[in-house]
Amino acid sequence: MTSPSYKRLVAIDFGTRRIGLAKSDPLGIFAQPAGTFEIEGLYAALERIIREDGIDRLIVGYPLSDRGEANRMTGVIDRFVEELGARFPGLPIETVDEHRSSREARQILASSGESRKKRCVKGRVDTAAACVILQSYLDAAR
Repeated sequence: MTSPSYKRLVAIDFGTRRIGLAKSDPLGIFAQPAGTFEIEGLYAALERIIREDGIDRLIVGYPLSDRGEANRMTGVIDRFVEELGARFPGLPIETVDEHRSSREARQILASSGESRKKRCVKGRVDTAAACVILQSYLDAAR
């Protein structure tokens, strides 16, 4: 493992079909897409980022309702976070409210000027939602 001088923050938008992944630049200023995966592909991608760049912490989107309450997906995310912790012991994991991140991601993709067909490619919204979650976290930290 290399010892990078700056470790990245990595955000995960967990979905039942796909998992979006985003990582920060080395200085922690902006979020960039890192792909869309199924669970084993996600673990491989995280291991690669740890090996190549280092990870300071994982940020996992936590799906609360409009009123800020738990819903059916929060239990799924709780189990996922436990699994992440077991797979990557010692790596700090934070959950953050992801309320409306997918909706915001769709709006960003729509305003990007790309065709509807390109915007609807599988996984684009998931990765964009992970970027929204991470960028919100980075902005709040400054």
